[in-house]
Amino acid sequence: MSDPSTASMVSTRELDRPDAAGQADPGPPAGAQPPEKPRSLLGDAWHDLRRNPLFWVSATLIVLFVVMAAFPSLFTSGDPINGALSRSRVGPSADGWFGYDLQGRDVFARTIYGARASIVVALLATIGTLLFGGALGIVTGYRGGWLDSVLSRISDVFFGMPFMLGALVILTTFNGADRDNSEYKIITMVTVTLVALSWPVVMRLMRSSVLAAKEADYVLAARALGASTSRIVLKHLLPNCLAPLLIYSTIMVGSFIGAEATLSFLGIGLKQPVVSWGISIGESERYVQVSPHMVLFPCAFLVTAVISFVMLGEAIREALDPKLR
Repeated sequence: MSDPSTASMVSTRELDRPDAAGQADPGPPAGAQPPEKPRSLLGDAWHDLRRNPLFWVSATLIVLFVVMAAFPSLFTSGDPINGALSRSRVGPSADGWFGYDLQGRDVFARTIYGARASIVVALLATIGTLLFGGALGIVTGYRGGWLDSVLSRISDVFFGMPFMLGALVILTTFNGADRDNSEYKIITMVTVTLVALSWPVVMRLMRSSVLAAKEADYVLAARALGASTSRIVLKHLLPNCLAPLLIYSTIMVGSFIGAEATLSFLGIGLKQPVVSWGISIGESERYVQVSPHMVLFPCAFLVTAVISFVMLGEAIREALDPKLR
C-alpha cells in the first residue's frame, strides 16, 4: 500500500510536466490582443459607414457646402448684391469665373453666398419637423386611444394636401400681404411653411416605431419596476426609435433645399435682399438660351447639394438596416 504523501508528490510532479494530460490552461500568449467587445447598433453602423465610399463622397460635399454657407468670404471676395451694368450678361472669364448676371453681379459670388440661405432654411425646417412631428408621434404611439385617433385624422388632412398647393396658399396669404421684406422675416416664414406641410410623415414614422417598441420586454420590465412615463419615453423608447428618423432627416434636408429653390423660383419663397440658388435661377431663366451660364452654375450647385444629402441618407440606411448589410 502506497504512502498518501508519496502519491500526492507524484501527482504534483505529473501536473508540472509540460506533456501532462492534466496541465492547466496557460492562458493567452504574451502580447495577444484581448477579445473585441461587442459593438452597439451605432457602433456597427459607423463601422460599415467607414467602408462605404458613398458615405465619404457625400459627407465631403456636405461639409464643403456647410463651410461655404458659414464662411462664404473664404471662397470669394466678390459682392453678391451690387453689380455694374457694363458687365451685364458677360460670360465666364478670368475676372468672373461664372460670368455675370443681368444686373452685372458676379454669378460666382451669388452662387457661393446662395448656399447660406438654402442650407439654413433646409436645416431649420428639418429640425422643426423632427421636433414637432416626432413629439406628436411619440404621444400618439404611446398613449393611443382617442388622442391617437384625433391627431391621426389631422395628420391625414395635411398629408393629403399637395405640397406645392399648400405652400402657394400659405405663402401667398401671409408672406405676400406682409410688406416686411427683412431677411429674418422671409426665412422664418418659408421655414414655418415647410414644417407645417411636412410634419405628418415624421409623425407616422415615429408613431409606427413607438408602437413596435412599447411592447418590447425591456419596456414592459421598466413599467413593471415602476418607471415613470417620461423615463420610459426618454430612456427606452426614444433611443430605439431614432434610426428611421435619422435616415429620413438626411434625405429631408436635401428635399427642403429643392423645395426652397422651387418656391423661390416661383416668386413666393425667399425674396430680395436674400441671396439663394432659387432666386438666382428664377431671375435668369428667361436668358437661358442667350446666357446659359447665369442658370447653369446655380443649378449645378443646387443639384449637387440635393444629391449629396440623398446619398448620405442612403448610406446611413444601408448601415442601420441589418437586412441590407
